[in-house]
Amino acid sequence: MYPQSRQDYVSISFSGQGSGIYNNSKQWRRQSYWRKWKQLSRLQRSLILFIFVLLFVCAFVSYPGVTAHIRGPTEKEQDTDSSIVERPAIPHVLPEPVVIGRHLPPEQPSQRKLYNRRGPPVLQNRLQKKGNTSDTMIKDKSADSKNGGEEEGVISRHGAVRGQQATEGTLENKEDSRANEVLSKESEAIWLEAVREAFRHAWKGYKDFAWGHDELRPISKSYSEWFGLGLTLIDALDTMWILGLKDEFEEAKAWVATELTFNKNVDVNLFETTIRILGGLLSTYHLSGDSMFLEKAKDIGSRLMPAFNTPSKIPYSDVNIGKGTAHPPRWTSDSTVAEVTSIQLEFRELSRLTQQPQYEAVVAEVMKQIHKLDGKLDGLVPMFINTNNGQFTHQGIYTLGARADSYYEYLLKQWIQGGKKENQLLEDYLQAIEGVKKNLLQKSSPNGFTFVGEVSHGQFSPKMDHLVCFLPGTLALGAHNGLPADHMDLAKKLMETCYQMYVQMETGLSPEIVHFNMHQGSTRDIDAKLADRHNLLRPETVESLFYLYRFTKDHKYQAWGWEILQSFNKYTKAFCCC
Repeated sequence: MYPQSRQDYVSISFSGQGSGIYNNSKQWRRQSYWRKWKQLSRLQRSLILFIFVLLFVCAFVSYPGVTAHIRGPTEKEQDTDSSIVERPAIPHVLPEPVVIGRHLPPEQPSQRKLYNRRGPPVLQNRLQKKGNTSDTMIKDKSADSKNGGEEEGVISRHGAVRGQQATEGTLENKEDSRANEVLSKESEAIWLEAVREAFRHAWKGYKDFAWGHDELRPISKSYSEWFGLGLTLIDALDTMWILGLKDEFEEAKAWVATELTFNKNVDVNLFETTIRILGGLLSTYHLSGDSMFLEKAKDIGSRLMPAFNTPSKIPYSDVNIGKGTAHPPRWTSDSTVAEVTSIQLEFRELSRLTQQPQYEAVVAEVMKQIHKLDGKLDGLVPMFINTNNGQFTHQGIYTLGARADSYYEYLLKQWIQGGKKENQLLEDYLQAIEGVKKNLLQKSSPNGFTFVGEVSHGQFSPKMDHLVCFLPGTLALGAHNGLPADHMDLAKKLMETCYQMYVQMETGLSPEIVHFNMHQGSTRDIDAKLADRHNLLRPETVESLFYLYRFTKDHKYQAWGWEILQSFNKYTKAFCCC
């Protein structure tokens, strides 16, 4: 008797050709694949079909780029040596080439940067050749530029002797050099017009909503007052003249002649009034030759003189220009060192133009007092000085940032203004720069940017104000006037750092204060604390770029300035003024 068959097994018999023999025919395989496909669930089949459709779409979209890459550069993109030539793009009014969200300068080859604004740059050029850190440099070389420095009759990298080819390449390079020169002039014209347009935009807002007042408030389409003296208008006079905006200048000039009066019962800050109003009127007089501006300058200069009537000859911070009285701030008897030592250029010039020595005498006395004071650190000064006893206060804190910055700048500029004869000013300046090198200069990690920190009671802090970016320009100005050449080297390093303070931010605008990382293993050089992440449209970096370009003729500084202007236009332009 046969045992009962078990129900947990299934017996399958295959029929067909060659039963019991392995069958690998195409028909059999097709039937097998279809059977497996039908065994899949509807969700699985849908997912597989979706993937195939997605791959097809991606292949179709990328096809032109792939075929172009396979074909390689066209004849127009190749030179006689079969190497690809980078052609600078000719932009329209606002150049369109963008690298990671930023516009390239018009005359610059479209080099792709290796970083975005949210992280530190990968400074390839710095790693390859220290000291050449900019990937925005505009290369305008002649004969050996394209041929890699190969001379006539030497063996090229391809193994062939370059004779006639080298001569032809030289001629072509000369033509390229001339073309780049023409392009550079065209680009500069475009940049200049873009700067004029940016000024016109801001000026229109001021004219429409704040004419004759101190400050425009562009969002609310209103104005605010510091002193009620038309600060913006007076401070912009020389800018309009330099930009060639004659109509705007004449309109503003008429307001100064007919509306501006200093016979007001109002307290003004000595420092702010000196640099904005006195300085603005004097510079406009020099540019235009119109004596009306000199008369106005003399008027405000004489009204500021009561500030110097102190026991110590260190001026008070505030003056009532109507009453002729002066006083320190309500909360202290101190003045900041930067304020009392950054009025000298204007008062000295007023004495020279009017032949009245009292203006220069009072500011010269301030410098003499500062020169002989104790409490300095290798030429570096504290931030505050008492107007009663003339002594430094809050000692132990040394910075080139707020409340001390322009003391160092004015030391050098006074020395130049006086014909390089006042050795006391020069000695103080040179000693201070050595003090910066000894106490405040450090390098960041990982990219080794040179920066200027602070010292507080013997402890170094890697904190750097945007205000410190006056220093590259000042160092360059000193080197240009015969001071040590290493001042220019330091100026270039610090200029790079100030530029990085812009480009490493998401907006391309520098914070008011940054902190540098100095620890090994840091992933980025620059950090900005939440309270410091604002930009006050300060001019120090752009002013230093101006000096560096004028003295070195290196076009990268122009390119950096253009880049910063683009960021200001993008993120600070108020639409109400359009």
